[in-house]
Amino acid sequence: MILCCGEALIDMLPRETAAGEAAFAPHAGGAVFNTAIALGRLGAPVQFFSGLSSDLFGTILRDQLTTSGVDASPAAISDRPTTLAFVTLTNGHASYAFYDENTAGRMLTPADLPDTQAEALFFGGISLVVEPCAAAYEALMLREAPRAVTMIDPNIRPGFIKDEAAYRARLDRMLAAADIIKISDEDLAWISGDTDAAALRAKTGATVVLLTRGADGVTVVTATGHFDVPAVKATVVDTVGAGDTFSAGFLANLDAQGLLRKSVLRAADRDALARATAFGARVAAVTVSRAGANPPWASEL
Repeated sequence: MILCCGEALIDMLPRETAAGEAAFAPHAGGAVFNTAIALGRLGAPVQFFSGLSSDLFGTILRDQLTTSGVDASPAAISDRPTTLAFVTLTNGHASYAFYDENTAGRMLTPADLPDTQAEALFFGGISLVVEPCAAAYEALMLREAPRAVTMIDPNIRPGFIKDEAAYRARLDRMLAAADIIKISDEDLAWISGDTDAAALRAKTGATVVLLTRGADGVTVVTATGHFDVPAVKATVVDTVGAGDTFSAGFLANLDAQGLLRKSVLRAADRDALARATAFGARVAAVTVSRAGANPPWASEL
């Protein structure tokens, strides 16, 4: 079982009415939510932990999880509102304006943490930025890291960060606990001032670092060296959810290979990691070829 831990929100995506007026359409989203949805659609055993609202938008989120084969029973349900993210697109690249005060997701606390025997846990996104939910997710990761495979994708949104020092300190602690780090070249540059993924692996001790470089593919770094896996060519509609879907494809393939156990993952060879990375790239290529975060089902691959 893979437990995805992090935000679920409503992306308000830009659209145009029949009369030519600018509008926004609500779509279920959030970085970790997208990863859970993609895992479910790929047929991987997956659960989702977050703070979810009982409001209209929360119902949309829970319904999509169920439809995509994700078990949301670990989630904490409250009557607080759902986080909204208004999206603008420039040449297909997304930027976000978040409305997150006192929401069901943000107000998650360590008291809400589930008991879990999941073999792997995935963390990331804006849920690691704000209190009290950030402290809750960190506590869960540090609690489970000694026994379970943990993966993190910071998926940094600089405009959302109010206390940069606290956020950087939390990322340092969580990156140091992670077995797998997936990070974009832009995010690594924000963290360290460069894109040296080998230095990040050496600093954190991660088993695998996956440096995603958009159309230039992915660099895979382990203790024994590094190698590149090319991106899959696609006609890009937008990049919403691309990295989230890549993470899901990577985890799903590791699970299919029987590698989602700490000792087994540490012994995984280059061919096994290359297969998982290539599958992640293949899944992400489908997502970028259509509007919004709409990961493919296994039958579409």
